[in-house]
Amino acid sequence: MKNATTRRIVIGTAALSMAVSLAACGKAGGDDTAGGGGDGRTIGLLLPENKTTRYETFDRPLIEAKVRQLCGDCEVKYSNAAQQSDTQKKQFDALVTQGVKVIILDSVDYKATKSWVRQAEKKGVEVVAYDRLAEGPISAYVSYDNEKIGRLQGEALVKALGAKAAESGVVMINGSPTDPNAPFFKKGAHSVLDTRVKKIVYEQDIPDWSPDEANKKMGAAIDSLGKGGFQGVYSANDGMAGGIITALNKRGIKVPVGGQDSELAGLQRILKGDQAFTIYKQIEPEAETAAEIAVRLLKGKKFDDLTPTQVDSLSGEFKGIPARLYDAQVVTGENVASTIIADQVYKAAEICTPEYKAACEAAGIK
Repeated sequence: MKNATTRRIVIGTAALSMAVSLAACGKAGGDDTAGGGGDGRTIGLLLPENKTTRYETFDRPLIEAKVRQLCGDCEVKYSNAAQQSDTQKKQFDALVTQGVKVIILDSVDYKATKSWVRQAEKKGVEVVAYDRLAEGPISAYVSYDNEKIGRLQGEALVKALGAKAAESGVVMINGSPTDPNAPFFKKGAHSVLDTRVKKIVYEQDIPDWSPDEANKKMGAAIDSLGKGGFQGVYSANDGMAGGIITALNKRGIKVPVGGQDSELAGLQRILKGDQAFTIYKQIEPEAETAAEIAVRLLKGKKFDDLTPTQVDSLSGEFKGIPARLYDAQVVTGENVASTIIADQVYKAAEICTPEYKAACEAAGIK
């Protein structure tokens, strides 16, 4: 875990890198899909959506900063698909057409990528799967141990339920079916909850990780089960947890709800007591590793020291993909200060707005 000083330097470098990029190399971000790219100094970056705050706030600037640090004359061509697979295909194809030789891809729909990546491979384009494992002959994969994250979520919910866990009914609101990480989160959570709580009383997958849809499904669960028909809610991420908690509050129901991603709003709900926990995944090492692999691929250098393990694609068709999988940890009100704030993910002032000032003081955050 990097110290606060290092993180401040990295975030500062991210801001500087974007400014330098605009001045020296044209656009370093946005939907820059026109012109150039075939000069051996361009890396494509395709992120999947903007409903989850992490991608624009952390992943993109950190990747751009690391690329700039390792390759001063390199450019990052960035696009966000806004959760549309067809849009992402057009963005991917545009990069290949422009002659971009390395693409960092965080896929909207992992199954759809197989034909894209195969066509790109024929044209000598290397693809680094980022955060989500894509189908196809990709060169490397950088993410987290996502099944373990699911187990952490399940264990944290059991802990939040306390002595009544074994007699509790749990509602499960899972992530998007097109996200390859979602089945791993679900599998990991089930491996704990299926043996530690009485019953999973209601379960739904939520397309696009939509907080609005999670809110609707939670309302449907309450209508079906009744106010006393469940004692806890598993939410695959913080955005959906927000929608779920809104539905619970509307009916006057107070039960433990978990999440993932350590979003600002999720952390505030935790401090206020509305959300039980989240999962903190250090985005900085994930982003920097993906950027370094991409730069080495661009320069024709080996990167096996950065990928100590191997994985197979979810279909099983593509085996032995070089990979780096990072760990994560549970965050509750007790350790927000020693994790999120200590790592300078968010400053105390950003979390402790007037509405949450008292909650922050109670948690020892100043």
